[in-house]
Amino acid sequence: MQGTVAIDLGSSTTVVAYQPPGGAPQLLQLDPYSLSDGFVVPSLLWLADRASPRPLLGRQVLEAGLADSDGPQLQRDFKRRIGLPPGGAPTDRDDRGLPLSPEESGERLVAQLWQAIPAELQPDRLVLTAPIDGYAGYRRWLLQLGEQLPVHELALVDEPTAAAIGCGLAPGSTVLVVDLGGGTIDLSLVQLQGGEGRAAPIAQLLRLGGRSLETSRQAQRCARVLGKAGLALGGRDLDHWIAAHLAGGGPPCGSLLMQAEALKCQLSVQQQAMTVWTDQHGISRELQLDRDTLQQLLHSHGLWQQLDALLERVLAQGRAAGVGLERIDAVLPVGGTSRLSAIQAWLEQRLGPIPLHNARPVEAVALGALALTPGVQVRDVLNRGVSLRCWDRRSQAHRWHPLFVPGQSWPTEQPLEMVLACSRDGQDALELVLGESDPGQRAEVVYVDGLPVLRQRPAGEPDVTPWTLPMTLPLVPAGRQGVDRLRLRFAIDGHSWLTVEIEDLDHPGDPLSRHRLGPVR
Repeated sequence: MQGTVAIDLGSSTTVVAYQPPGGAPQLLQLDPYSLSDGFVVPSLLWLADRASPRPLLGRQVLEAGLADSDGPQLQRDFKRRIGLPPGGAPTDRDDRGLPLSPEESGERLVAQLWQAIPAELQPDRLVLTAPIDGYAGYRRWLLQLGEQLPVHELALVDEPTAAAIGCGLAPGSTVLVVDLGGGTIDLSLVQLQGGEGRAAPIAQLLRLGGRSLETSRQAQRCARVLGKAGLALGGRDLDHWIAAHLAGGGPPCGSLLMQAEALKCQLSVQQQAMTVWTDQHGISRELQLDRDTLQQLLHSHGLWQQLDALLERVLAQGRAAGVGLERIDAVLPVGGTSRLSAIQAWLEQRLGPIPLHNARPVEAVALGALALTPGVQVRDVLNRGVSLRCWDRRSQAHRWHPLFVPGQSWPTEQPLEMVLACSRDGQDALELVLGESDPGQRAEVVYVDGLPVLRQRPAGEPDVTPWTLPMTLPLVPAGRQGVDRLRLRFAIDGHSWLTVEIEDLDHPGDPLSRHRLGPVR
């Protein structure tokens, strides 16, 4: 059962999702690396030296009690440094003495998770997500990673776009992404690709059929950043504050930090939290925390003041770009820390009128990556395209408008919709003149609905051979110049026939007229 796997590699946690051809996406729990109570894999590696064939990963590191070690054997927070030039990385942890570079740590984690995917799934496409500010470097790293993985297709998508699509936002939306991860807080005001009259966002393909597309002329596709601000503070810092509060001051030990994190996670879904901690002397005691106490704790450490400053900086950058608060379509919290009720209350207080999409803060990026990289297999592709002859008012001449291009997969998933207007007053019919395009001489990779196909493409405008008989559509009453009159929905069915549904806009309640126009090749 071939399909697509999406891996959202995060600074603190990683999510893996799978979509079979034509099926629904699913989150994968990969034993022994995923947490026992969910699908999240902690982004942790532990290896004694560089030659270790299989380092401890994810849950294994936690169960071994190594997650808060200060030794160089523990690899964490490497995602944010992948692809960044020396000196351009965040400075909350020094790379000196670490047995692996950030890129090597990422390769180990992704490769080990890939091997843990159930054998019966047999995915043939992998898509990874990347931060916008490190997209180019991430792309270079992923191309190198693709040489090591037995996967035919490799793709990349930026995280804000994936998160927004995963939460059901429309292409072209302007979104404030509030990413509260384990080690950082990042606020990004971004404008997604797409919208009216523009192509919807798709993942950028980096590998096709086992062949690298590094020399391809495909454009880098990611959201437009209108404003961005960040802080090297995250969920683990909150854990330290909670642990210090529980311990009554002084540096907390690793086991207490783990219990502090457990309490914090419980408070994401309930008013009070309780756990049992056993100290280094073997003495056990009950630890409790409630939401009001956590709220006061965050206030005393200045979290809200810092968040207010970040938000104002991003909104000011947005205003400078001509995008005020009223033009933001949605607020999108991502990352585990965003689930805290105190964070949710801050967002609603500061950004109340803007819709808050907070249903899936952890898995939205991985699910959006699947949506941007269709999980269906191409059943067949067209050798020749089909075009519609249209009147160009500017040039006062007929031109061929492509409906489906060579390399288009069929049957089509969604119809292609066009609205036609009359070219003169009193026009009593519209004539559909269709033609078949010449595939030309030059081959290259193109992307149709996010899927890669190889097709022939000429250097200039293609030659089109008209079909023998045009189709005449009578207009009753007669149309007026420049006024929209017919809505057409073109599709290619399972037998490779071009079909059209016709709606007369002057008679919106009438049944649609449906026609099979002819086979396309």
